[in-house]
Amino acid sequence: MTNKLATPDRRQFIARTLQVSAGSMLAGAGLKPVAASAEPPRLTAERLVSLPESPTRVLIQHESGAYLATERTGGRFTSGKAEVWFEERADGTAVHVACPNAPLSRVIVRWETRFPEDTLFLGDAWERSYGDLQWRFLEPERVMPWYFAAHQVATGRSFMLGVKTQPSAMCFWTVDGEGISLWLDFRNGGSPSLPGDREIVGATLVSSTSQEGETPLSSLRRFCGMLCPKPRLPASPICGSNSWYYTYGRNFDAQTMRRDAAFLAELAGSHRNRPYCVIDGGWTPGGVGPGGPWTAGDPKTFPDMPGLAADMKKLGVRPGIWMRPTALSIVDDPRRIRSGPFDKREQPLDTTLPENVALIHADIARVRSWGYELIKHDFSTYDLLGRWGNQMGAEIADTGWHFHDQTLTNAEIVLNLYRTLRDAAGDGVLLGCNTIGHLGAGLFEAQRVGDDVSSKAWERTRRMGINALAYRLAQNGTFFVCDPDCAAHTERTSWKLDSQFLDLVARSGTALFISADPTKIEPEQKRAFQRAMQIALSGGDASGCEPLDWLYNTTPEAWRFGTERVRYTWSEQMGTNPFPV
Repeated sequence: MTNKLATPDRRQFIARTLQVSAGSMLAGAGLKPVAASAEPPRLTAERLVSLPESPTRVLIQHESGAYLATERTGGRFTSGKAEVWFEERADGTAVHVACPNAPLSRVIVRWETRFPEDTLFLGDAWERSYGDLQWRFLEPERVMPWYFAAHQVATGRSFMLGVKTQPSAMCFWTVDGEGISLWLDFRNGGSPSLPGDREIVGATLVSSTSQEGETPLSSLRRFCGMLCPKPRLPASPICGSNSWYYTYGRNFDAQTMRRDAAFLAELAGSHRNRPYCVIDGGWTPGGVGPGGPWTAGDPKTFPDMPGLAADMKKLGVRPGIWMRPTALSIVDDPRRIRSGPFDKREQPLDTTLPENVALIHADIARVRSWGYELIKHDFSTYDLLGRWGNQMGAEIADTGWHFHDQTLTNAEIVLNLYRTLRDAAGDGVLLGCNTIGHLGAGLFEAQRVGDDVSSKAWERTRRMGINALAYRLAQNGTFFVCDPDCAAHTERTSWKLDSQFLDLVARSGTALFISADPTKIEPEQKRAFQRAMQIALSGGDASGCEPLDWLYNTTPEAWRFGTERVRYTWSEQMGTNPFPV
């Protein structure tokens, strides 16, 4: 047993690339060619940073407050109440923790090293991103969940360090002028966990450096493949339509969805890959984002859910549906509800209670049995932890509460939920929304990677959709299929701008879901939707997709598709909207 941080041999890991069929770019839409940029700098043999073989120190927080220093004996670090040790494996370095007789909150692993002063850093997000992903210069207090990448433009060198997917702790990184810290959060709700006699493998650490000729994106894509060696990918590209951005869950019914299905089938034409027609929120009583029970549709607007799924199939599309499985609108027993803060309207289930796990499993299995082939499940991070991802930072939940079973960590609780959803859905496709990608990778076929776009204010689409697509493109096909959210259009937003986003999503190889009222689509717009759908059904642009200005622009405008370079124009007449949206 050794404490060396393993860097897997580059020969063992082949860069994952999306196998997609060719498609043509949408005509018009304000696209401009981009002059060919200079080739990336040739890499030197020198690495960007020297990572020590073993941590400089380990600290342990048992309850809130002090972080206790540990004493090192060989490869083991002990605090008197807990022990941390490192095991080198073929796929990385496992961090083991034992804390049999005390509560456990956090473990901090520290390496002392220095990056060059002109290094840029990129981290991931806890769940969806919120227009906040970007390369930045050194920001010591910056929380970088799960992994981070470091890049020096002058030399073209990159370095990546992260934890493998499905860890047992919520993990983030910080980098300062003196070194690197890994923070492993073992809490339960907003309180320490009580792990008892078991040993926990909190995470498995992996690092990598860029190879000659790799761009930052190709390095990061290869690294994501190392973090998730067994993604659960669909048999064919995921794309289709979604009702949300022209209904927002109101004033629609089963007949509306039959109309959407017929329109989608027309867009797909004779393509062998059939798209998904997704019924989003509003199909059950209780509002636009209700909780369960999930036993039937609204008796007035959606009286026959199995019949509607069958009708969609007859029209030539695959039925899809939205659910919020982790909350109840009608509470039969208050003991089902977790403690801690939550919205009083939709009350969150305590998913450490066996009866709640059984309820969630039954709800998902029931909807799948109705014939819905894609289940978009939503709100679970908010329901479980009481915060949206952009509210978490270093503190993912309010303090002072815990789940019924306090022996489990928050990461284990989330993973148990995701495994329940996977088992219940069977061979159906799971699309996670407001879910934790690093825990869902390997269990979900698709993941919403950014916060909601909009068909009312273009600025939300610019900030959320484009940012998420660019900065999580490395996860597409390595963790799951990335869903940057819908390419929507109504009369309230510019078709010139909406059509460019439609083109980018279709060509990128990520999941394209359009959202538009078929009765309000102009002929030119219909042709654009049809071209985009044909590209997306074939898996996007076969030559690949990469943002060219993402090191300096949070919503990249310059993109490369193979040898072709395209510039999109994302600004409205006044420029960009600086106000909250």
